Amino acid sequence: MMKQNTLLLLLVIAAGCGGKNSGSQVTSPGDSINAKDRVLNTGADLLQDKTPLRHFDAYLDGFHFYNGNINAQMEAHHYVSQLNDDLYQAIIFDGNGKDAKLMGVEYIITASAFKTLSEEEKKLWHSHHHEVKSGSLIAPGIPKIAEHELMEKLVSTYGKTIHTWHTDQQRGLPVGSPMIMMGFTKDGQLDKKLLSDRDKRFKVSTEEAKKNRADIPMPELVPGANAWEKGEIRQFVITNKADSAVHKH
Repeated sequence: MMKQNTLLLLLVIAAGCGGKNSGSQVTSPGDSINAKDRVLNTGADLLQDKTPLRHFDAYLDGFHFYNGNINAQMEAHHYVSQLNDDLYQAIIFDGNGKDAKLMGVEYIITASAFKTLSEEEKKLWHSHHHEVKSGSLIAPGIPKIAEHELMEKLVSTYGKTIHTWHTDQQRGLPVGSPMIMMGFTKDGQLDKKLLSDRDKRFKVSTEEAKKNRADIPMPELVPGANAWEKGEIRQFVITNKADSAVHKH
């Protein structure tokens, strides 16, 4: 309990740090917000309850690639809410400023929860072991001790990521099919310039983070994740055939 309280205190102290240094990847068409809309937005912000949003209290910065195309890579800013001991949900943006575009979502589950999934479902999920151990996944703005404890929890988790707005392709509007994304699993896969640019903006060192996390045990991976490594690609397509999750499952 003492350890958890210390972590919570450090997170609170660091709240608000590590942001507003990564602009959106695209400028969307449309006029600027007019005075009337600004007043309405301000009123809504003051008067309406936003309980679900208030629980997105952790910020993670990492990288994704399109399932089936490891060369199509992008930085992803995650704002995370923990629902229970086994499940997290994240909203993903293409930046961390006020102009950031909502790029997608990620669901994060523990190894024990991942084991309950069907073999076909597991092919949509990726592990976080390399992202954590390599230092490429960071929690900007919080003290190293708090980040280390957070990474201890995330190293053995699995994520299902769907991008709905492909701003890395300079698309000013959320057009095209949603896409399943994956995480890196080995050194040398992530574009060095992409990583270097991120480190400069946040004034962090991926190599230093990697050394600091050397004491975090490498988990034994549950079979079925990272199916792309075996050439088993799963991706969404737009079709004229009616379908629904209710019917499929």
